Amino acid sequence: MNKKELKEFLDEKAAQYNTLDFIETDPIQIPHKFSVKEDIEISGFLIATIAWGNRTSIINNGNKLLQIMGNSPFDFVQNYTEAHKKFLNGFVHRTFNEDDLHYFFKALQNIYANHNGLENVFAQNRTESSLQPGISAFKKTFFGLPHLLRSQKHVSDPLKNSAAKRINMFLRWMVRNDTTGVDFGLWDSISPSLLSCPLDVHSGGIARKLKILKRKQNDGKALNELDAALRRFDPLDPVKYDFALFGLGAFERF
Repeated sequence: MNKKELKEFLDEKAAQYNTLDFIETDPIQIPHKFSVKEDIEISGFLIATIAWGNRTSIINNGNKLLQIMGNSPFDFVQNYTEAHKKFLNGFVHRTFNEDDLHYFFKALQNIYANHNGLENVFAQNRTESSLQPGISAFKKTFFGLPHLLRSQKHVSDPLKNSAAKRINMFLRWMVRNDTTGVDFGLWDSISPSLLSCPLDVHSGGIARKLKILKRKQNDGKALNELDAALRRFDPLDPVKYDFALFGLGAFERF
Protein backbone atom coordinates (compact mmCIF):
# COMPACT_ATOMS: atom_id res chain seq x y z
CA MET A 1 0.00 0.00 0.00
CA ASN A 2 1.13 3.53 -0.72
CA LYS A 3 0.75 6.23 1.92
CA LYS A 4 -2.74 7.27 0.73
CA GLU A 5 -3.99 3.68 0.67
CA LEU A 6 -2.45 2.94 4.07
CA LYS A 7 -4.08 5.98 5.64
CA GLU A 8 -7.47 4.99 4.18
CA PHE A 9 -7.03 1.44 5.49
CA LEU A 10 -6.08 2.62 8.99
CA ASP A 11 -8.87 5.20 9.05
CA GLU A 12 -11.35 2.46 8.17
CA LYS A 13 -10.03 0.12 10.87
CA ALA A 14 -9.95 2.89 13.49
CA ALA A 15 -13.62 3.64 12.78
CA GLN A 16 -14.44 -0.09 12.88
CA TYR A 17 -13.05 -0.59 16.39
CA ASN A 18 -13.58 2.84 17.94
CA THR A 19 -17.18 2.00 18.90
CA LEU A 20 -19.06 1.30 22.11
CA ASP A 21 -18.66 -2.44 21.50
CA PHE A 22 -14.94 -1.99 22.23
CA ILE A 23 -15.73 -1.20 25.88
CA GLU A 24 -17.21 -4.64 26.58
CA THR A 25 -13.87 -6.48 26.44
CA ASP A 26 -11.49 -3.68 27.38
CA PRO A 27 -10.22 -2.45 30.78
CA ILE A 28 -11.71 0.96 29.94
CA GLN A 29 -15.03 -0.52 31.10
CA ILE A 30 -13.89 0.04 34.71
CA PRO A 31 -13.84 3.87 34.63
CA HIS A 32 -16.98 3.78 32.47
CA LYS A 33 -18.87 2.72 35.59
CA PHE A 34 -18.58 6.32 36.86
CA SER A 35 -19.75 9.79 35.85
CA VAL A 36 -17.81 12.06 38.25
CA LYS A 37 -14.50 13.27 36.84
CA GLU A 38 -12.34 12.32 39.82
CA ASP A 39 -13.92 8.85 40.09
CA ILE A 40 -13.20 8.27 36.39
CA GLU A 41 -9.61 9.52 36.74
CA ILE A 42 -8.74 7.45 39.79
CA SER A 43 -10.37 4.22 38.64
CA GLY A 44 -8.89 4.72 35.19
CA PHE A 45 -5.40 5.33 36.51
CA LEU A 46 -5.51 2.26 38.74
CA ILE A 47 -6.87 -0.09 36.08
CA ALA A 48 -4.35 1.24 33.56
CA THR A 49 -1.59 0.57 36.09
CA ILE A 50 -2.45 -3.13 36.20
CA ALA A 51 -3.29 -3.40 32.49
CA TRP A 52 -0.83 -6.06 31.47
CA GLY A 53 -1.40 -9.75 30.97
CA ASN A 54 -4.73 -11.49 30.43
CA ARG A 55 -7.52 -8.99 29.78
CA THR A 56 -10.09 -11.00 31.72
CA SER A 57 -7.79 -11.07 34.73
CA ILE A 58 -7.17 -7.32 34.41
CA ILE A 59 -10.90 -6.59 34.41
CA ASN A 60 -11.60 -8.99 37.29
CA ASN A 61 -8.92 -7.35 39.41
CA GLY A 62 -10.19 -3.93 38.37
CA ASN A 63 -13.56 -4.86 39.81
CA LYS A 64 -11.81 -6.01 42.99
CA LEU A 65 -10.22 -2.57 43.22
CA LEU A 66 -13.66 -0.98 42.99
CA GLN A 67 -14.91 -3.22 45.79
CA ILE A 68 -11.95 -2.20 47.97
CA MET A 69 -12.84 1.45 47.34
CA GLY A 70 -16.52 0.88 48.06
CA ASN A 71 -17.29 1.92 44.47
CA SER A 72 -16.42 5.50 45.45
CA PRO A 73 -12.80 6.00 44.30
CA PHE A 74 -12.42 9.72 45.01
CA ASP A 75 -14.08 9.57 48.42
CA PHE A 76 -11.96 6.54 49.35
CA VAL A 77 -8.71 8.23 48.25
CA GLN A 78 -9.54 11.48 50.03
CA ASN A 79 -10.18 9.70 53.31
CA TYR A 80 -7.53 7.00 53.04
CA THR A 81 -5.48 6.31 56.19
CA GLU A 82 -3.10 3.62 57.42
CA ALA A 83 -6.10 1.98 59.08
CA HIS A 84 -7.60 1.27 55.67
CA LYS A 85 -4.66 -0.89 54.62
CA LYS A 86 -6.38 -3.95 56.09
CA PHE A 87 -8.92 -3.77 53.24
CA LEU A 88 -6.12 -4.36 50.74
CA ASN A 89 -5.01 -7.67 52.23
CA GLY A 90 -4.40 -10.27 49.55
CA PHE A 91 -4.78 -7.98 46.55
CA VAL A 92 -2.34 -8.90 43.81
CA HIS A 93 -2.14 -8.55 40.06
CA ARG A 94 1.01 -10.16 38.72
CA THR A 95 3.78 -8.15 40.47
CA PHE A 96 1.49 -5.36 41.73
CA ASN A 97 0.54 -6.19 45.31
CA GLU A 98 -1.16 -4.75 48.38
CA ASP A 99 1.95 -2.79 49.43
CA ASP A 100 2.08 -1.09 46.03
CA LEU A 101 -1.64 -0.37 46.17
CA HIS A 102 -1.29 1.10 49.66
CA TYR A 103 1.28 3.57 48.38
CA PHE A 104 -0.75 4.36 45.25
CA PHE A 105 -3.70 5.39 47.40
CA LYS A 106 -1.47 7.65 49.51
CA ALA A 107 0.17 9.15 46.41
CA LEU A 108 -3.18 9.84 44.76
CA GLN A 109 -4.41 11.46 47.96
CA ASN A 110 -1.32 13.71 47.93
CA ILE A 111 -1.84 14.64 44.28
CA TYR A 112 -5.45 15.70 44.81
CA ALA A 113 -4.76 17.45 48.12
CA ASN A 114 -1.54 19.25 47.20
CA HIS A 115 -1.12 19.27 43.41
CA ASN A 116 -4.61 20.13 42.14
CA GLY A 117 -5.30 16.66 40.74
CA LEU A 118 -4.00 14.29 38.09
CA GLU A 119 -4.84 16.49 35.12
CA ASN A 120 -2.86 19.40 36.48
CA VAL A 121 0.28 17.34 37.14
CA PHE A 122 0.39 16.03 33.58
CA ALA A 123 -0.68 19.29 31.94
CA GLN A 124 1.76 21.61 33.64
CA ASN A 125 4.77 19.54 32.62
CA ARG A 126 3.96 18.87 28.96
CA THR A 127 5.86 20.52 26.14
CA GLU A 128 4.46 22.05 22.96
CA SER A 129 5.09 18.83 21.06
CA SER A 130 4.84 15.96 23.54
CA LEU A 131 3.26 14.66 26.71
CA GLN A 132 6.17 12.34 27.43
CA PRO A 133 8.09 14.87 29.60
CA GLY A 134 4.84 15.31 31.52
CA ILE A 135 4.78 11.58 32.26
CA SER A 136 8.35 11.71 33.54
CA ALA A 137 7.57 14.69 35.77
CA PHE A 138 4.38 12.98 36.94
CA LYS A 139 6.39 9.98 38.11
CA LYS A 140 8.65 12.24 40.21
CA THR A 141 5.64 13.91 41.80
CA PHE A 142 3.83 10.62 42.33
CA PHE A 143 6.76 9.11 44.21
CA GLY A 144 7.42 12.22 46.25
CA LEU A 145 6.35 10.52 49.49
CA PRO A 146 8.30 7.81 51.37
CA HIS A 147 7.75 4.52 49.53
CA LEU A 148 9.11 1.08 48.79
CA LEU A 149 11.56 1.17 45.90
CA ARG A 150 9.74 -1.76 44.31
CA SER A 151 6.64 0.35 43.72
CA GLN A 152 8.45 2.66 41.29
CA LYS A 153 8.48 0.01 38.56
CA HIS A 154 4.71 0.33 38.22
CA VAL A 155 4.95 3.82 36.71
CA SER A 156 7.12 4.06 33.60
CA ASP A 157 9.44 6.91 32.65
CA PRO A 158 9.58 7.59 28.89
CA LEU A 159 12.67 9.74 29.34
CA LYS A 160 14.43 6.53 30.36
CA ASN A 161 13.51 4.90 27.02
CA SER A 162 10.28 3.26 28.17
CA ALA A 163 7.31 3.09 25.80
CA ALA A 164 5.13 3.80 28.88
CA LYS A 165 2.27 1.86 27.32
CA ARG A 166 -0.08 1.88 30.29
CA ILE A 167 0.28 5.59 31.09
CA ASN A 168 -0.15 6.51 27.43
CA MET A 169 -3.30 4.40 27.34
CA PHE A 170 -4.62 6.17 30.44
CA LEU A 171 -3.86 9.54 28.85
CA ARG A 172 -5.70 8.51 25.69
CA TRP A 173 -8.74 7.71 27.81
CA MET A 174 -8.63 11.05 29.65
CA VAL A 175 -7.68 13.43 26.83
CA ARG A 176 -9.12 12.11 23.59
CA ASN A 177 -12.78 12.84 22.83
CA ASP A 178 -13.74 10.36 20.13
CA THR A 179 -17.45 11.34 19.96
CA THR A 180 -18.41 7.63 20.04
CA GLY A 181 -18.25 7.33 23.82
CA VAL A 182 -15.14 5.16 24.28
CA ASP A 183 -12.48 7.68 25.32
CA PHE A 184 -13.70 10.23 27.85
CA GLY A 185 -12.22 13.56 26.70
CA LEU A 186 -12.23 14.84 30.28
CA TRP A 187 -8.99 16.81 30.16
CA ASP A 188 -9.45 19.83 27.92
CA SER A 189 -6.18 21.41 29.10
CA ILE A 190 -4.23 18.91 26.98
CA SER A 191 -4.51 18.62 23.20
CA PRO A 192 -5.12 15.15 21.67
CA SER A 193 -2.40 16.03 19.16
CA LEU A 194 0.17 15.53 21.96
CA LEU A 195 -0.89 11.98 22.77
CA SER A 196 1.31 8.96 22.07
CA CYS A 197 0.14 5.54 20.97
CA PRO A 198 0.02 2.87 23.70
CA LEU A 199 2.75 0.69 22.20
CA ASP A 200 2.44 -3.02 23.01
CA VAL A 201 2.88 -6.42 21.36
CA HIS A 202 -0.29 -5.96 19.27
CA SER A 203 0.15 -2.39 18.06
CA GLY A 204 3.89 -2.80 17.61
CA GLY A 205 3.58 -6.02 15.66
CA ILE A 206 0.97 -4.63 13.28
CA ALA A 207 2.90 -1.36 12.83
CA ARG A 208 5.92 -3.37 11.74
CA LYS A 209 3.88 -5.49 9.33
CA LEU A 210 2.51 -2.29 7.80
CA LYS A 211 6.09 -0.90 7.64
CA ILE A 212 5.34 2.22 9.65
CA LEU A 213 7.65 1.04 12.44
CA LYS A 214 11.12 -0.39 11.86
CA ARG A 215 12.61 -0.59 15.35
CA LYS A 216 12.30 -4.11 16.75
CA GLN A 217 12.04 -3.32 20.49
CA ASN A 218 8.88 -1.80 21.96
CA ASP A 219 10.75 0.98 23.76
CA GLY A 220 10.82 4.76 23.90
CA LYS A 221 12.69 5.09 20.61
CA ALA A 222 10.13 2.88 18.88
CA LEU A 223 7.35 5.01 20.37
CA ASN A 224 8.89 8.18 18.95
CA GLU A 225 9.17 6.53 15.53
CA LEU A 226 5.56 5.32 15.63
CA ASP A 227 4.29 8.69 16.89
CA ALA A 228 5.96 10.46 13.97
CA ALA A 229 4.35 8.07 11.49
CA LEU A 230 0.85 8.34 12.98
CA ARG A 231 1.04 12.14 13.16
CA ARG A 232 1.70 12.21 9.43
CA PHE A 233 -1.63 10.41 8.94
CA ASP A 234 -3.55 12.63 11.37
CA PRO A 235 -1.66 15.37 13.25
CA LEU A 236 -4.74 16.38 15.28
CA ASP A 237 -5.79 12.91 16.48
CA PRO A 238 -2.86 10.51 15.96
CA VAL A 239 -3.79 7.96 18.63
CA LYS A 240 -7.12 7.11 17.02
CA TYR A 241 -4.95 4.64 15.14
CA ASP A 242 -4.37 2.75 18.38
CA PHE A 243 -7.81 1.24 17.77
CA ALA A 244 -6.77 0.17 14.27
CA LEU A 245 -3.40 -1.31 15.27
CA PHE A 246 -4.73 -3.03 18.38
CA GLY A 247 -7.84 -4.34 16.63
CA LEU A 248 -5.88 -5.74 13.72
CA GLY A 249 -3.52 -7.51 16.12
CA ALA A 250 -5.80 -8.65 18.94
CA PHE A 251 -9.01 -9.40 17.05
CA GLU A 252 -8.03 -10.11 13.45
CA ARG A 253 -4.58 -11.72 13.90
CA PHE A 254 -3.60 -9.61 10.88
